[in-house]
Amino acid sequence: MKRRIRTAVFPVAGLGTRFLPATKTVPKEMLPIVDRPLIQYAVDEAIEAGCDTLVFVTNRYKHAVADYFDKAYELEDKLAKSGKLELLELMRNPLPRHVRAVFVTQAEALGLGHAVLCAKPVVGDEPFAVILPDDLIWNRGDGALKQMADAAEASGASMIAVQDVPRDKTASYGIVDTEGFSDRQGRIRGMVEKPSPEDAPSTLAVVGRYVLDPRIFDLLQSTAPGAGGEIQLTDAIARLLEERPVNAYRFRGTRFDCGTHIGLIEATIRYALDHEKLSEAAAKMMQSALDELGVREIE
Repeated sequence: MKRRIRTAVFPVAGLGTRFLPATKTVPKEMLPIVDRPLIQYAVDEAIEAGCDTLVFVTNRYKHAVADYFDKAYELEDKLAKSGKLELLELMRNPLPRHVRAVFVTQAEALGLGHAVLCAKPVVGDEPFAVILPDDLIWNRGDGALKQMADAAEASGASMIAVQDVPRDKTASYGIVDTEGFSDRQGRIRGMVEKPSPEDAPSTLAVVGRYVLDPRIFDLLQSTAPGAGGEIQLTDAIARLLEERPVNAYRFRGTRFDCGTHIGLIEATIRYALDHEKLSEAAAKMMQSALDELGVREIE
């Protein structure tokens, strides 16, 4: 599989019920971190990794993601007339000219594996990436997907992103069993879904980045539905392990679980503190809030 990935798949068909009522009309992928939606960070990471085809797997009710990457003629005209050229440029170019966006509908909510399978007609017989926008990964160097794409191209193996978690938290994650783990990667022997701490084969937890061999599509097509009648991507990956190399890759960076309230807050704080225009003001505001909280606690 020593071919560079050119396509990234974004499963964005979920309903985002954790964030209701906000997500009644705004998809969770469009929730902002400072001044950009989650989906933009994921897209930028894919483009940095070399992807020029972006496949968004959505449902029939969610149009906001497609609208975001489409033109907004009235708004652009208003910005042009008011001389707000910097904002106009941001509006006009959410994607570089060489990058295309393809939207595929997942007719039924049949799981992550089914969502990935929906992208097969676009991906074809090439290695590809899967990015879950909920998992926002911050790093000042190369993005997580570029790190993984480089490693996959060099080794010929599929890659699954992992991070170290406390052993008492393994029951909240899929955990990989590896052999020969050195530096940042190692061959996966098996995967265990949400094991108890005493049964966990390691503390390396799977997070939302994958670089996959196209063979996964054939395996997904023959994978029986699991819990909840859903087709699980992890079940197909477990079968892929029997045929082809799949490595765990421990990326450089900090992952924020923006599928949770606290994760979204943590990400907003981190990105605000790293923002070239807002960092100083954000730091002062946060320090002031902490000082005020401290006074209240003393009282």
